[in-house]
Amino acid sequence: MAERDDKESRTEEPTEKKIADAVEKGNVPRSREMAVFASLLGILVAASFLIGTGSVHLAGTMSVLMDNPGGFVLAGGPDANQLLWAVMGQLTLFLAPVVVMLMLAGLAAAFFQHAPTLAVEQITPKWSRVSPAAGWERVFGAPGVMEFAKSLFKFGVIGAVAAMMLSGEQSAVSGALFITPSAVPGLILALVVKLVSAVAVAIALMVAGDLLWTRFRWRSELRMTRQELKDELKESEGDPLLKSKRRSLARDRARRRMIASVPKATVVIANPTHYAIALQYDRAKGGAPLVVAKGADLIALKIREIASRHAVPIVEDKPLARALYDAVEVGQWIPPEFYRAVAKILHHIYTRLADARA
Repeated sequence: MAERDDKESRTEEPTEKKIADAVEKGNVPRSREMAVFASLLGILVAASFLIGTGSVHLAGTMSVLMDNPGGFVLAGGPDANQLLWAVMGQLTLFLAPVVVMLMLAGLAAAFFQHAPTLAVEQITPKWSRVSPAAGWERVFGAPGVMEFAKSLFKFGVIGAVAAMMLSGEQSAVSGALFITPSAVPGLILALVVKLVSAVAVAIALMVAGDLLWTRFRWRSELRMTRQELKDELKESEGDPLLKSKRRSLARDRARRRMIASVPKATVVIANPTHYAIALQYDRAKGGAPLVVAKGADLIALKIREIASRHAVPIVEDKPLARALYDAVEVGQWIPPEFYRAVAKILHHIYTRLADARA
């Protein structure tokens, strides 16, 4: 009951980190049917291109032994060992290409599904692998039922295909009674190639379905609960409370630096109580005015207070103050569309300062 509830609570799709951790541990989707299909293709290639020529060479080599078995001296054990090694060498030369082809087919099936990785956890002894309860679950659970259904399907397909093919080749099989013995291996090989080809085509659809089912079940098993998502977020990005506190401290430091720049401003453009933007302009250097501080509400009042304390001119212009607040960030030059309005204000300030000195 608890296990079912646990599965029902896993409603969230796995994250990239969860998938990467699973792959690192060797938990990747694997379809057994893909390996079987690859083996069939390997057998088909071997039977079509390797076994035929290899059997001719093997038959020619072994015919010496078959035609004249008495021509070999077997005076003792060393002679028998020498003959045995010679026969085994010829059989090895015949079977080696077939074995290599099957190995390549198996590797191709593994790489097609997922690149093989060294996962120590997969070879570490675990009680669940020998536990009777876990074994019972594997055999009679959903995976076991699925494997049993696939086995029945394969058995039925292979049986039906073999029966249809042999019924179609009945005349060829019957005619084998009247052909020379040397032609029988070629006939058998041709029948095997046809049979394997038919079976491979028949189970190709099942292999495609099994690939999709395996990957779907794998992702289903990796699904996460909402709590697991939150815990992973904490691990990857840190505790949200601490992160929020760090952001708050960073904002406070930036605000203090901004307030400290207000005495260097040339003018503060303000909406009487809601917005304040402090601009710095150096006539000697030219260029556009620079926003050294801006704020709304309490911050705006603080900017105005410091500006008044340091005799920085404050000009109230509601539309301009609101537009500058929305368009420009601290440390940026004002955009060209504000040049004319700000230039008028600076001209008024410089004129007033010149009159005061005169």
